[in-house]
Parts: sequence; structure tokens; C-alpha cells
Amino acid sequence: FVTVNKALLTSFCASALNLLLDPLHVLLQGKFHLNGVHKTGDVILGGLFPVHFFRSVPDLSFISEPQQPTCHGFYVQGFRLAQIMAFAIDEINRNSELLPNVTLGYTLYDNCAELGIAFQGALSLVNGQEEQIILDDACAGNPLVLGIVGDSSSTRSIAISSVLGLYRVPMVSYFATCSCLTDRQKYPSFFRTIPSDDFQVRAMIQILKHFGWTWAGLLISDDDYGHNAAKSLQSELSRSGEGCLAYFEVLPRDKDTDEVRRIVNVMKKSTARVVIVFAYESRILNLMDEVVRQNVTGLQWMASEAWTAAAVLQTPHLMPYLGGTLGIAIRHGEIPGLREFLLKIHPTLHYNNSYGNSMFWEFTFQCKFSPVPSGWLEDGGALCTGQEDLEKVDTEFLDISSLRPEYNVYKAVYALAHSLDNMLRCKPGNGPFSGNSCAALQSLEPWQLLYYLEMVNFTTPFGDQVSFDENGDVVPIYDVMNWLWLPDGSTKVQNVGEIKGSAFRGEELILDEDKIFWNFDSKKPPRSICSESCPPGTHMVRRKGEPKCCFDCIPCVYLSTCCPEDFWSNPQRDHCVLKKTEFLSYHEPLGICLAATSLLGTLICAVVLGIFFYHRRTPIIRANNSELSFQLLLSLKLCLLCSLLFIGRPRLWTCQLRHAAFGISFVLCVSCILVKTMVVLGVFKASKPGGGTSLKWFGVTQQRGTVLCLTSIQAAICTTWLVSSSPTPHKNTQYQNDKIVYECAFGSTVGFAVLLGYIGILAFLSFLIAFLARNLPDSFNEAKLITFSMLIFCAVWVAFVPVYISSPGNYADAVEVFAILASSFGLLITLFGPKCYIIIMRPELNTKKAIMGRGSES
Repeated sequence: FVTVNKALLTSFCASALNLLLDPLHVLLQGKFHLNGVHKTGDVILGGLFPVHFFRSVPDLSFISEPQQPTCHGFYVQGFRLAQIMAFAIDEINRNSELLPNVTLGYTLYDNCAELGIAFQGALSLVNGQEEQIILDDACAGNPLVLGIVGDSSSTRSIAISSVLGLYRVPMVSYFATCSCLTDRQKYPSFFRTIPSDDFQVRAMIQILKHFGWTWAGLLISDDDYGHNAAKSLQSELSRSGEGCLAYFEVLPRDKDTDEVRRIVNVMKKSTARVVIVFAYESRILNLMDEVVRQNVTGLQWMASEAWTAAAVLQTPHLMPYLGGTLGIAIRHGEIPGLREFLLKIHPTLHYNNSYGNSMFWEFTFQCKFSPVPSGWLEDGGALCTGQEDLEKVDTEFLDISSLRPEYNVYKAVYALAHSLDNMLRCKPGNGPFSGNSCAALQSLEPWQLLYYLEMVNFTTPFGDQVSFDENGDVVPIYDVMNWLWLPDGSTKVQNVGEIKGSAFRGEELILDEDKIFWNFDSKKPPRSICSESCPPGTHMVRRKGEPKCCFDCIPCVYLSTCCPEDFWSNPQRDHCVLKKTEFLSYHEPLGICLAATSLLGTLICAVVLGIFFYHRRTPIIRANNSELSFQLLLSLKLCLLCSLLFIGRPRLWTCQLRHAAFGISFVLCVSCILVKTMVVLGVFKASKPGGGTSLKWFGVTQQRGTVLCLTSIQAAICTTWLVSSSPTPHKNTQYQNDKIVYECAFGSTVGFAVLLGYIGILAFLSFLIAFLARNLPDSFNEAKLITFSMLIFCAVWVAFVPVYISSPGNYADAVEVFAILASSFGLLITLFGPKCYIIIMRPELNTKKAIMGRGSES
């Protein structure tokens, strides 16, 4: 950074001085020496790609201007990524429907996989490299590029985006996955066509869970990509409880032999058979050299997307160790016409658009252009002629069968192009900017393109939809890859499944296990756990200072430590037996009898209702308030039916409904009886001299209103109970050690007490009023029936309370059902039995004369 900061400071000071001397001319006092390719156009897009693996850092003495770093280690994959961007722009320029009459150009820089060089390239893209920039009268000049495709590294993307975001210059990465980049406050202009590490980590955990791997090692690169992935993985494992890390090591940036040797020794001694690696292939190469030297086999490697498709690791030298690797890979795609474009690459093309062509040619044909290094020809090296046939050579450069990061570059370029196209199609007066204005081609600003990039939505020729969410991320989807080592010594990375994100179902993993190659003698998935499950007669005890996946199995001493909650120990304490479940069931004799009785009572109510309705015009029915009689019969049916809710396995809805239905139906029943009793008294008083006015308080409307009002109070009590502390199903293991009793916990005992108390108050009032009216003349003898019925009702429920409290388990439900049935049958028989007897057996008494005359017979 010293070189970068020094150059920036020098450039800034010189620029400020020149602005003071000549405000229309800005002289560039220094510039970065960058390698890249250029193509002119109406609008320029920038790109940053790792065409080289490494760079040589010059000695910084701080007494003179440092030399420019040199890059080495040609990276054919990075070179192909740059060619993909050139191809995409060429394809867009030939498309008459996308950006018509606008030519796209590009400036692509080699970042040498180094932060300092990538940062220099980004600054050069947005500021330009011209020696002199002439500003117009308004002191407004366009930046050299409107948007950048890159960078491949999370660390480089973080550094670059933190600066570009200040000026709202959009940057679309094809490979930076750090979840930290979703922070729109820090990186407001960052987008990416690859899912973030948060999703990648969750995908890894899904695979671990699928194969039962709870004990794994973690290796990361010493950069933002590795550290953020590790943080996310540890957090997810802790939250989900799906596994533990046996070790956590950071791979050194440089070839630190001692540190790498120490890490491999840790891996060798660990019992973990699964190794998860979040790093780039350049870091793994050093590690694998030591793995091969120590011959560390028998490991199941899990690769992050950064190295899943790394051909540099798929060599006969390394495949005995890395064969069978499972990896998360970027979604693959197809790009028609790409192979033909790549075949046109030739080292004799114009220099301005051919950076890397000669290096690619030398790398592919293993030859050298003149002047060749000393000793090259003497050692048998070939001389490049430029006439070699690229189509006849076997190179991964031309393999377009599985385009992954390349496909992301392609989508990134098209995302910028579609955004630019939408921006230029804006109609004046309907624009999104101030005064409903639109952007003009002659004065485009990066922040204007950023506005449209946030809303871009298009479909690629391969059929994938591309759009960004509020964090600049695409819809996450990964392929699951497996490294296959073929008998002939060749390698193949095959697709064995996929995992995609869903807003409704979370992460969804689909695997074809029959296709997976396991690099073990058993040809089966390895077993990677810290401690085996405890055998019968023992229980788990955590090892102090070790992860929760590591424990010892200690012989059981107490029942509570031996078996899970739903199990109990046999007398020998060497086996856990599943406890029996108990509840009032429809399949046992008691439940069958109670249910049958409930249905029989409901049928009797229906028969009585039919008899009363058929004889509704007879004197005995009319004399005893037929409407209240019908209401009372309906409420008794509800009382009998609600007892069925107490039978069967308790569930949340039955627990909530059973007591509410019981309370409301019984209050409705007792309210009808209470109003009946009050009507009897009212009629008797009206029959006396001067008592006619009392009947106005007992009209039909008043009767209905009283019943509704009294029932509404109980409904309010039940609603308050359910909302504040609702009854819930409960597994009770306190009654017996070998049984689980399913019951409904009250939630609030006070709520149940208030519900019963309200029923008791109404019943007592009915009994009291009926008792006071028991000596009325026989013409009004229903008061005696009500007195007797309420006496039975109160006796049943007074006896219910102590019996219910002392009944264990499912017998408590049986006691409550019995009380409901007994009280309901008591009311049904005492109130309607005599009337049905007269209607059916003594019809001669069912006359007005007989009823009115009975008073004189007593």
C-alpha cells in the first residue's frame, strides 16, 4: 500500500497545483504501469482479471521511487475470463436489439492476483491514464469507465468497492463471495453474480448433515474470504448443532514450509476424516506438496467454490489424495459461439488488444518466442512460430462444457449492458432523475447506471434469470461436484447434485449418491465423528475443554441420566425401553363406553326434540314455554357432544376447544333453566289480583336477551382464558416411570376455576328460585321438576371437584366426561321424562281441561 499511497499523494498534490494554475487543464504527474487490453467505444466498461498467479515485490527502501512489480506464473483460467468479457462485449455490439447505435468498448487489466495491483487498476479505470485531461467550462468531465466487472477476490473487492462506493461507480464481481460485501452502507455500488459465503456455508452444512459427518477440520486462506467464511461456518454450526470442528487452521500467504508442515501434522493426528477448505488454489498447492510428502491419505476433502474446478490440482500427482473430493461449484452455463471466438486468439494480433496472447501461446504449446531464455534450446525447448494449430491441441482453455466463473463474467457484462440499455431508452420527461430527466449518452454518470443496475432483470440465452436483491446478490444456487479418478489415470469433475436457496423451504439439497466416487477401499462415505453413540446402560458426559461432539460414555447410576425423557430403564439398567403412552382412547373399553353413552344421549335428545316439535300445539308443551324447551334440548345435545372432545390423543385444538365448548354449552343450558324458573314465578304472580304488570318483564324478547347475555359472559371468560394462558397438550411423566400420560395442561387454573364457578353460580340461582316456587299450585308444577333436576346437577358437580383432583392420568378426563354425561342425563330425564310420559303413555291428560283441573285434585 505504500507504493499506492505515495503515488496517490503525489498525483493529488500535483493535480491540485495544476488546477490552481490552469483550471481547464489537469496534468497527470505519474501513472501506474499496468498490463491490459483496450478497445474503444462510445461507452467503456472496465475489467479486472488474474492473468498471472504471483508477483515479485520490489525492495522498498523509501529513499527512491520503487520499481514496478513484475507478475509471473501465467494463469490460463484468468486469461480465459478476460476473453469471456471481450467476447460478451463483441456479442452485444453485434446485437441490434441491445444497445442499438451504441458501441461498447473495454479496458481490461491484469491484477496478478495481488491487492496492490488490483487497486491500482481500479483507480486507473475510474481516473484514466492520459497525460492530460481537458475539462469543459462547467468543470465536468466523464470518467473513463461507467462500470467494472471484477474483482475475483473478496479482499480485493472489499478494498476497491469501499472507494468506488463513495463515487457510486458500479462494480459487478463474478467470484467475490464474502458475506461482508452485502453491507449496503459500506459497499453501496457492489453487485455480484455469484452467491455469498453465507449460502455456501449453509450448503456445506447440508452436505455434512446428509452424510452424518459431525467431526471435521477447517482450513482457510489468510484473507477476508477465508476469515469471513470461517466465522460464518462456526456460527452456523453453533446455532444448528449439526457438528463440531476438530481443528481450525489458517493457511499461510507465502510458502512458509514450517507452518505448512505443522498444519499437516495436525491433520494427520486428528481423528476427523473430513477436511473443509475455504481457500484459493494458489494457497492449496503449497499445502498439497506437504500432504504428498507425508503421504496423508484417507481424508475426505470438501472444496469451496474457489477451488472446486481448479484443474491445476487435478493432476496424477495429487489425485491419489484429492480423489473423491466433494465441492460446491458455481452454477454452470452455456455460451453459444464462445469456442469459435477463442480459436481466433493469435499472438500476432495488434498489440493493443493482445496482452497475454503470446504468454498463452507459449503456455499452451510449451514453446518460447524469440528472444528465448539462455539454455532453452540447448535443453530441448521448442521455438514458437505462431503457426501452431490451436484447434489440434488438448487444452482446458477450449473446453466450454462446464463454464462456471466464465458464465458469471458473461452475466455480469450483460447486467451492465442491459442496465445501460434501459437507461438510454428513457423518454425525456418520464425519467427517474431530478425534474423527471433522463441520462444523456454524451454525459453519462456512474451513479445513473447504478440506479438502473439495481432494477435490472433479464434472462440469459441459457435460460437463467438475472436480477439483484436489495443487497446486490443474485438468487443463490450451487452445483455439487465430485472429483472422479478414472482407471486410465485421467480425472473428471462430475456434477452429482445441486443445492439452491428458497424463501419458503430454506436450503434444498438434491444428491445422486450412486454417482459419487469415494476414494476409500470401502467405496462408501467415510465415518467422521468424535465419539460414537453411547451403548445401552451408559450415558453421555462431555469432555472438559473439548467440543460438544466429544464425550465419554459413563455407566448409568440413576434412571434420569440413563435414558431420554420418552424412555425408561429396564431393571438391569442395560437397555432403554420406550415408555407406553396413555390417554383416554376410543380404542379402549372405557373410552368406547363413554363415547357410546354420549352418542346415545344425543340421540335421545333428538327423539325428545322430535316428539316436542310434533306435539308443539298440545297444552302440556304450550303450558311449559315451548321455545325455552327447544333451546334447552339443543343445549343438552351440545353438552353431550362436547364430551367427545375429551376422548382421543390431546392436541392443541382439542385442548383449547374442549373446556370452552363445555363451559359455553352448560351455561346455555343452565341459563334456559334459570329463565324458565323466572317465567314460572312471573306467571304465578300475574295470576293473582293486581299482578298482571309482572308479565311485561318476562316477554319472549326479554327471555331471549337474558339467555344470550348470560351465555356471552361465559364466552368472554373462555376467550380471555384462551388468549392469556391457553390450555396445551402435555406429556406427563410424573405419574409412573414407565408411562407417558398425554393430557391437557390448563395453562391457567384460575381460568378453569372461574369457568366452573360461573356455571355453579347460575345453577345455584336456578335451584334457589325453583326451590322457593316448589309449593306453587300443580298448574305450575314444573318448578318441582326444576328443583329436582338442579339438585341432581349440583350434586354431580360438587362431587366432581375432589374426585377430579385426586384422579391420576387419563382417569381425570374420564371423571370429567362422566360428570358431563351424568348431569346432562339428569337434566334430560327429570325435565323431559314426565312430559314425554304424558304425551306418549297418558294422552288423555294432555288437555287444557286436565292440566287446569289438576290444581283442584291435589
